[in-house]
Amino acid sequence: MKVDLLHYSAPPIVGGVESVISHHASLMSKAGHRVRILAGRGLQTDPRIPFIQIPLLDSINPEILSIKAELDKGNLPPAFAEIVHRLSQCLEETITDTDCLIAHNVCSLHKNLALTAALWQLANQPSPPRLILWHHDLAWTTPRYSAELHPGYPWDLLRTDWPGAVQVVVSELRRRELAELLGIPDRRIRAVPNGVDAHRFLGLGEQTRRIVDRLDLFSAEPLLLLPVRITPRKNIELALRVLAALSDHYPRSMLVVTGPLGPHNPNNEQYFDCLRALRKDLNLEGRAFFLTEVSSGYLPDDVVAGIYRLADALFLPSREEGFGIPVLEAALAGLPLFCTDIQPLRSLAGEHAVYFSPDASPERVAAQVVERLANDPIFSMRVHVRKNYFWEQIYRRSIAPLLENT
Repeated sequence: MKVDLLHYSAPPIVGGVESVISHHASLMSKAGHRVRILAGRGLQTDPRIPFIQIPLLDSINPEILSIKAELDKGNLPPAFAEIVHRLSQCLEETITDTDCLIAHNVCSLHKNLALTAALWQLANQPSPPRLILWHHDLAWTTPRYSAELHPGYPWDLLRTDWPGAVQVVVSELRRRELAELLGIPDRRIRAVPNGVDAHRFLGLGEQTRRIVDRLDLFSAEPLLLLPVRITPRKNIELALRVLAALSDHYPRSMLVVTGPLGPHNPNNEQYFDCLRALRKDLNLEGRAFFLTEVSSGYLPDDVVAGIYRLADALFLPSREEGFGIPVLEAALAGLPLFCTDIQPLRSLAGEHAVYFSPDASPERVAAQVVERLANDPIFSMRVHVRKNYFWEQIYRRSIAPLLENT
């Protein structure tokens, strides 16, 4: 399918709508659609996605600003019809083979009413492309715009139910507002939220991305981080047993052990074999991960730091430590701390950690984890965002069906 995304401006212009368009275009292109971005300002920022510049689409084009000054006063200037005609001709020539045209905000805001009117003409021609009106903001429901809106054409186009068009909003509030504004049932309006690019926001490098995606770490609830080498004094077997004990309350809980085998004790190979056997016995395959199994060689500091930013808590069950650097790193990453009550760790974390004995019952430690996280609104919100607001999820759940069914 050939899809065109239309707005006043596009990246690298900085703005919320511009960012959303960039993500939408990338996701659609990745899904196999032929995608273009049409705007008055911007540049091609992705080699897969052509940028078509049409100056009159720009909300700050001098001609557009000139007629807007009159429109804001309630006057329909003589130049308006001529600019609408020019825009209509340009759009018709540009989208001759377009299957779906997605107009972001231009049919709900008055920033370029000539463009709105040109799209209205296009929508009412025989066999127009499928039209999706994607509304982020609504001029008619925004008090600060009330003085600039007036009854009649073209302002009423912003509160008209366009025939044949699919109405999309970005939130349930906007759905209620638009339904009331258009006088239509809210079930006719699709609500598709904006999202976040977790890889980019968390600053995950390419190697970290591969690990996160391969192990599906974004689906963890919670993700416990154990950034140690594999050696008996780290007491990793307790971490595995605690993870198993968490299953009833958090069936999607996961554990990541970042380090390789300790280099100075040949018995570490035997210890690692015991850990893998225990993982299998506890049915934790797919939930407990040793990164030495998925990434050969030394993991750079930036890879481990990326996993810190993704993790929900530090879990450190060591029987002995000389110092305890992970405690400091977890503090900088804003992670809750669960660690054994040994002097080096307590001296670093003080009253800011949840402590347990190296020989504690796994069930008891799991209960401590559940109690701490159940009262942590930051953890709850992190999980909520991971479940509902990653762009890839939003595309699969809402955007792909929208393209298929319109």
